[in-house]
Amino acid sequence: MTVGPGAGAPGAAERGGRGGQGCEGGEPWAGGRWVGALALANLGVWVGWFGPLQLLLARQAQHFTPGHKASTLALVTGIGAAVSLVANPVFGALSDRTTARVGRRVPWVVAGAVGGTAGLLVLAWAPDVAVMTAGWCLVQLALNASFAALTAAVPDQVPHRRRGMAGGWLGVSQVGGVLVGTALATAAGGIALGYALCAAFSLLAVVPYVAMRRDTALPPDAQVPFSIRQFMTGFWIDPRRFPDFGWAWLTRFLMNLSYSISTMYLLYYLTDAVHYSGDADTGVLILTALDAVTLLATVVIAGVWSDRTGRRKVFVVRSGLVISAATLLLAIWQTWTGAVVASLVLGVGYGVYTAVDFALLTDVLPSAADRGRDLGVINIANALPQVLAPAIAAPVVTRLGGYGVLYALAGAIGLAGSLLVGRIRSVR
Repeated sequence: MTVGPGAGAPGAAERGGRGGQGCEGGEPWAGGRWVGALALANLGVWVGWFGPLQLLLARQAQHFTPGHKASTLALVTGIGAAVSLVANPVFGALSDRTTARVGRRVPWVVAGAVGGTAGLLVLAWAPDVAVMTAGWCLVQLALNASFAALTAAVPDQVPHRRRGMAGGWLGVSQVGGVLVGTALATAAGGIALGYALCAAFSLLAVVPYVAMRRDTALPPDAQVPFSIRQFMTGFWIDPRRFPDFGWAWLTRFLMNLSYSISTMYLLYYLTDAVHYSGDADTGVLILTALDAVTLLATVVIAGVWSDRTGRRKVFVVRSGLVISAATLLLAIWQTWTGAVVASLVLGVGYGVYTAVDFALLTDVLPSAADRGRDLGVINIANALPQVLAPAIAAPVVTRLGGYGVLYALAGAIGLAGSLLVGRIRSVR
């Protein structure tokens, strides 16, 4: 595998998100089997992330530093998110420029799966917080390579008119990853075995996608000399030149910040605020499952409906309002019943948002030649909230009013994100 070309071939289309109405190069789209294999590979990535994030990292932090569990969890997840912040756009840009015969994206999917497995096994046998942090950073580094390549493959292979559907199935795999990761971590009965099960699942999940060998090789006429300066400056996408891309980035950042604040301390919310009488790990699994049920009931339907109507913004705005309502329920109704209702409502909103917002984002990408890089820049809006959320949540919970204030703040941030979608002009 080599990385050869610089940022963008001469004459590349400026509006690469829509790509006409077909796939890159005018090829017929890959089909349902390919979307299924893509969703399974993406499921493996999310299992590798959320088995740890939902339970294992919190339990490990509690084991190593029982008196400072919240601060340790914030430190480890914050450093890992900082790695993700850099890794996703860099690996996306590298996949744009990879000249391997098997294609641009598949080599990074494979490398990411192997590296992510290694990182999870480091976590499984970590003796202290320092090794725990190193293991989580490796997981974030590697799985972001896979995630960047898988995400960029969608506009490569899927025409504009079907991207809502593809986004819906990616949403299914995302919530499925959260659910399966939580279930594996809970069923394992121990931290080390939980990490090992997540590692095995993440590695095996990419096999069908790789076996299909459906990838887009870089055309010879698109290969230009590599320039480190051009490579680095390419990550700045001027919002004055591409305002819709800028607004799409900002709205996704705010929605993900709201979601990160809401979910990061769910285990501690059940024990410290709700005073859940049962096992808190099981409580988190139940809430995750309820969220998954309503999300799965809406995510594909919303994506297909958006494709058929040709409208994106109205779905994203209304789903954002529903998500904000769910977080406000957690703020004012701090009981097990309230948490159950909020989880069901959150699933409805996040199902619609996940499918349609992804399709909207692919419609505002600045360049067809740099889809991996541009989606990587968008994915900074996923990773940066993970860096900021611990810094915001920890002092709010400990000194500024507790969980009610925390979830009210999350709701207000989500509300701002949903309303700003209206500033995007080129998408209906």
